[in-house]
Amino acid sequence: MTLKNKCSAGMIALIAASIILSGCKKQEQPAQPAAPEQPKVAAPAQPAPAAPAETMPAPAPSTATSKPAVPAHDYIKELQLPAKLKEKAPETYKVKFDTTRGEFTITVTRAWAPLGADRFYNLVKHHFYDNAAFFRVVPEFVVQFGISANPAVSAAWKHSDIQDDPVTQTNKRGAIVFATAGPNTRTTQVFINLKDNGRLDEMGFAPFGVVDGKGMNVVEMMYEGYGDSAGPDQNQLEKQGNPYLKKGWPKLDYIKSATLITGQ
Repeated sequence: MTLKNKCSAGMIALIAASIILSGCKKQEQPAQPAAPEQPKVAAPAQPAPAAPAETMPAPAPSTATSKPAVPAHDYIKELQLPAKLKEKAPETYKVKFDTTRGEFTITVTRAWAPLGADRFYNLVKHHFYDNAAFFRVVPEFVVQFGISANPAVSAAWKHSDIQDDPVTQTNKRGAIVFATAGPNTRTTQVFINLKDNGRLDEMGFAPFGVVDGKGMNVVEMMYEGYGDSAGPDQNQLEKQGNPYLKKGWPKLDYIKSATLITGQ
């Protein structure tokens, strides 16, 4: 199952057989003819503000006892060094998503898919998903996101694959899963199942968390009007960032921020 970049309109025919959920380098081709397409990595359509860099509060006016000013935390710079972002995640942690449609939280259980949970934890902790678009929304199938709003960041993570996790949980409604372009090709793109998609289990898609409570009411509101065949090109989105989406797909919804609220 490939949830990443769409290789071509012709790949729609493959949507029933395979689901490729990765980026252009591993162009994802939805696998699912009549049924919902596979979660693939597509390019969002709506420019979101550049990923914000968190800054420390300004120090008090200089005095004899004042401490040196604390430099701003540059998440953009840190995100361009994927090899250094390999912290082990807590056994469970929650992530709060503030979006253009409202808020929802996701609870991640590391035991379900350790490698995926660790990767997601490091991405969220360094604000990778801030300002990213929900670039692929397929009704009764999946909502996909995970291409950075910043082209330099996207380029840095393009070849940062992680190995696959065994599938220990089913792709039920609300489960969050990494998109792939084949075996051992997970990077940053993820999708949330809009319904029970058990057929994805046999394809190797390993859920690592689930949307809490009534959060799916928000997830299901993401703009779906562009369809799977008329959406943005993932390669261009990676290269140009959100301005590319804003120009061609202005109605897409975005993540204002994705923040760790427990297990930090």
